[in-house]
Amino acid sequence: MNSAFNNLVIYNGYPFSLIAALGLHICILTLVIYLQSGSQSEAMELIQPTIIKALFIDENPQVRNERNLERQRIERMEQERIAREEEQRQQQQQEERQAELERQREEAEREQARQALIEREELERQRQLDLERQRETEQRELDEQRQRELAEAERRRQQEEADRRRQQEVAEAASAEAARTEFELVQSATGLIQGAVQQVWNRPPSARNGMRAILQINMLPTGELLDARITESSGDPAFDRSAENAVYSAAPFTELRSLPINVFNANFRTLSLIFQPEDLLN
Repeated sequence: MNSAFNNLVIYNGYPFSLIAALGLHICILTLVIYLQSGSQSEAMELIQPTIIKALFIDENPQVRNERNLERQRIERMEQERIAREEEQRQQQQQEERQAELERQREEAEREQARQALIEREELERQRQLDLERQRETEQRELDEQRQRELAEAERRRQQEEADRRRQQEVAEAASAEAARTEFELVQSATGLIQGAVQQVWNRPPSARNGMRAILQINMLPTGELLDARITESSGDPAFDRSAENAVYSAAPFTELRSLPINVFNANFRTLSLIFQPEDLLN
């Protein structure tokens, strides 16, 4: 570039001013010829051109070198400025890229955090749903268990009630049977005692119809007679003594030994016998 510039300023040792002067003269001469050719005047007046004197002055090499050095310094400074601007531009672009990368990273982190939050919320919602379903299942199982327990309790109650009724029926039947049996035993034993006493009772001659004596006797479970006493007199001492003698003569009443103790205690430990002339009645 410096070589082309030097060739432009200095051409074959001639300064630039000389070349400019020659070019100017050629332009003026051409203009004059053009004007003269268009004139109608028969005589063409020739104009004497102005003569420009040019001096050929050789430039001082030291000055030229200093100018070249200055120009080179300016060019170097310009190049350094351009380099600095390019470096600044590249640094700015690098910073912008770093900022964009940082923005993208932060955006990615925010998006990742948002997705993680959504996932946690979804997991929490799913956990709450699972807990709710588990509570519902447990409550349903508890209700079913309670219903089964209530049904089982009702079944047991009904079974117990049925068993109780059956037991009561059986007990009542057994009680009735026992009562019937006890009544039969009492009637049988009483009939035996009355028969034994009647067989040995000798009615006195003073006995008359309508006379009545009640005799209370006390006995042991073996049928042995402990005592006998008149609780209601007939009014005839002979009639009363014949009744007492009949009881003592008929004792012991061995038929009582086969009776259950409870039947004996309830009916025969103390027994009243009624003596009448017509018959011996209890």
